[in-house]
Amino acid sequence: MLGKIGGGIFVLWAVATAIFFGIRMIPGDPAEAIMGGPGSQASAEALALARTEYGLDQPLAVQYFSQLWRLATGDLGTSYSLKSPVAEVLRELVPPTLTLAVLALLVAWVLALVLAVLSTRSGALGAVLASGLEIVSAAVPHFWLASVMIMLFATTLGWLPPVSTSSAAGLVMPVATLALPLAGFLGQVMRDTMDDAHHSSFALSARARGESETGVLLRHSIRHAALPGIALSGWAFGSLLSGAVVVESIFARPGLGRSLLSAVSARDIPLVTGVALLSAAAYVVIMAFSDIAEKLADPRMAGS
Repeated sequence: MLGKIGGGIFVLWAVATAIFFGIRMIPGDPAEAIMGGPGSQASAEALALARTEYGLDQPLAVQYFSQLWRLATGDLGTSYSLKSPVAEVLRELVPPTLTLAVLALLVAWVLALVLAVLSTRSGALGAVLASGLEIVSAAVPHFWLASVMIMLFATTLGWLPPVSTSSAAGLVMPVATLALPLAGFLGQVMRDTMDDAHHSSFALSARARGESETGVLLRHSIRHAALPGIALSGWAFGSLLSGAVVVESIFARPGLGRSLLSAVSARDIPLVTGVALLSAAAYVVIMAFSDIAEKLADPRMAGS
């Protein structure tokens, strides 16, 4: 337990450090971002005052350790571009992104299980078709899939709105764009595990006791196929958060991803740091819960 807590703290420190030095490598003056960007035409005196107020005139090492101390005490600072505390901004941005990521993860799980079942229960032709769908969907980039969906379902057919709205219809294309590539990857992993479970000794014993093929599938094969998917849920959630940067931008959906892209462009250091740390913390928490869920699903891991 202490090792996992220490690992989580290390991840947050590494993210904060990478963001601090990485964003300072972007050309431009952070003081200009504070004053509203290059178009603000701020005077040299105003820029100097902003540097002093935000500690940007201090040596880089002093700025780094000062930021680490503020983050350790829970102070995320104030967004340069939005002029609001980062904590308040995050409270508004988290719900839409969390909704998008959770729905996409659930849809990906269902699709992956369906593909895994089809590949093991539909004969050689079904296995080839399911495997082909998994490979194609896993390789499709988010931006390409989103563009095709907009042209087909919004522009040509007119079934769905081209941008994300507060209605259920406005969530269909963003969720599908995130879920389909992930479903292909998870399906490939689950298919191999399900095939092994379907031909394992415990499955043969269950059939010998009179268990039907459907019973073997529901009680044994699916359960074992879910184990690698559960183990990868933490990685999958992190993948969805990174994909949200593209999806939220294309579908004009408010959220962490779209705001992160805007904050990087505006050199909004506090907001970039806050979004990145929140995403890293969510990844650490999901990984911890996936470990617990994996042990509950597989009694053999209970003692590990």
